[in-house]
Amino acid sequence: MTLDSSKRPGDLSEATRIVGAGRRREWTGPVVNPPIWRASTHLYPDTAALAEGPRRNEDGRFFYGRRGAPTQWALSDALTALEPGAEGTVLYPSGVAAIAGVMLTLLRPGDVVLISDNAYDPTRTMGKGLLTDLGIEPRFFDPLDIGGYGALFCERTRAVLLEAPGSLSMEMADLPALAHIAREKGAISVLDNTWASPLGFRALERGIDVALMALTKHVGGHSDVMMGSASAGPELYGRLRQRAQQLGTVVSPDDAALVLRGLRTLHLRLKHETDSALAIASYLAGRPEVAQVLCPMLPGAPGHDIWSRDFTGGCGLFSFVFKGSTAAARNRFIDALQLFGIGYSWGGFESLALPIEPSGYRSRMPWPPKPAQESDRHGVRLAIGLEDPADLIADIEQALAAWREP
Repeated sequence: MTLDSSKRPGDLSEATRIVGAGRRREWTGPVVNPPIWRASTHLYPDTAALAEGPRRNEDGRFFYGRRGAPTQWALSDALTALEPGAEGTVLYPSGVAAIAGVMLTLLRPGDVVLISDNAYDPTRTMGKGLLTDLGIEPRFFDPLDIGGYGALFCERTRAVLLEAPGSLSMEMADLPALAHIAREKGAISVLDNTWASPLGFRALERGIDVALMALTKHVGGHSDVMMGSASAGPELYGRLRQRAQQLGTVVSPDDAALVLRGLRTLHLRLKHETDSALAIASYLAGRPEVAQVLCPMLPGAPGHDIWSRDFTGGCGLFSFVFKGSTAAARNRFIDALQLFGIGYSWGGFESLALPIEPSGYRSRMPWPPKPAQESDRHGVRLAIGLEDPADLIADIEQALAAWREP
């Protein structure tokens, strides 16, 4: 029997809700998954129904292809069910499109937006490019410096864009405190919650106003689709939805079906990736070649106290920094890996490795991270997939021999 996710009983576990979310009977009928509705034109039975169409702008009501159909509605509904406090979820064709869609909803020329200094590089680029071109002033801040952050607000500050842990360098900020200050100052807090997802951090429950995700990563989970999302409470969701429609933003039903497929196993994949990442991070923390492991889930690592207080989960993404390395030695290590691909993105079933040196993407935060030495600046970001962690550790160990080559 098809589960009716419209009831969303609060006493069900996340694993059970993931299985049933978005599977409303009116969208699935007698099958398990919502069918793929490929449609640009929605037909009306008569002119009276045609006239009524524009008056009811909500998922579940046919109007025109840009507003989606049951495949997209089911995905939005499922994501909303996983984000307590959300009224709805808007879908975007990529994670960056989600960030842009939210910023274009909240900001006007003359406004100020505060952006975490360790944010995803395309987020920084958007602040210094698109938003600046529109007359919006970006101000970058150190999310670990609460006092300095509060001092950057002014009467023109309308939004704060947060990310935790930080991109590449994995700093863990006190998100509830940052969101609380933003609300006191009359600004809207926006969090890129791709790393933890709502399974690991319930953003709206902890004071965040808008929760973003790159569904390309963990939710899709199979490295074959790009999509983003933004979930919010009633007033902000309505604004996000309206702006997305004004921009003509729509995702394909085929892509929505792929992301729905990935969503069903999200909790299982995250658990395996997290357990594997902790095993590999612990191994690296004991290696003499490694100066620092940047993994907030790891006891003793920077930010672990905040992570253990505020988060219930994580994922397979973390970084580490070589001790006294050169860029050439770091690159030899990556090139010698056999089970890790070299590429951008993360959250798929496969493990990836990427060289990092974030100083070019920072204006407020130091690199290398304290208390590392200046020579300890050449890092590697690992995205741990679904392989056996013992095999990945063995691969890392043989690649360390290449790092040690003269």
